[in-house]
Amino acid sequence: MIKEMINEVELKFETTNTIFSPQGIDKGTLAMLSQVILTPEDKLLDLGCGYGVVGIYFAKIIGEENVVMSDNNKKCIEFSQKNAKLNGVSDVQIVLSEGFNNINEKDFTYILSNPPYHADFSVPKHFIEKGFNRLKIGGKMLMVTKRNDWYKNKLTAIFGGVKVHEIDGYFIFIAEKRSSSYVKLVRTNLKNKDKL
Repeated sequence: MIKEMINEVELKFETTNTIFSPQGIDKGTLAMLSQVILTPEDKLLDLGCGYGVVGIYFAKIIGEENVVMSDNNKKCIEFSQKNAKLNGVSDVQIVLSEGFNNINEKDFTYILSNPPYHADFSVPKHFIEKGFNRLKIGGKMLMVTKRNDWYKNKLTAIFGGVKVHEIDGYFIFIAEKRSSSYVKLVRTNLKNKDKL
């Protein structure tokens, strides 16, 4: 059993050795959470939820009806459901989904993800490209990894820009969805810069 206090929110999680970070909440996840302040008007997707830290934490803050959690691993879904009940937010929506395949909502104000970054880039590529279309204008995608360049370049290419914060050896990327005309302008400027 993991017990953790995050910004005065008491949390507890059951986990297993077959799920990422079973001994305690990952430092990268905690670093990402330190960069987010949500209000009850927000709608959050915890993409690749693992045993449920991000989604459950925010469900306790902004309400379980405003949070969707997803993972492609049945064991993660099982433990997220257990942990949602354990933390008093059992009505949070938890979806078994390969990326966005089983997620229908297109009005998120935040998508948060700690993607697998020790493998190839196919998973984060899907998350970034499809995530852009699932955010409202002004919505933000946050990702945390130990790699910088690929994520910075990909998020800039799709969103038209990205802010990067380094905390405890992790990079937290914050990309905001702007209007399509803004993104086109930035992409044109980037292409013109490459030609110089």
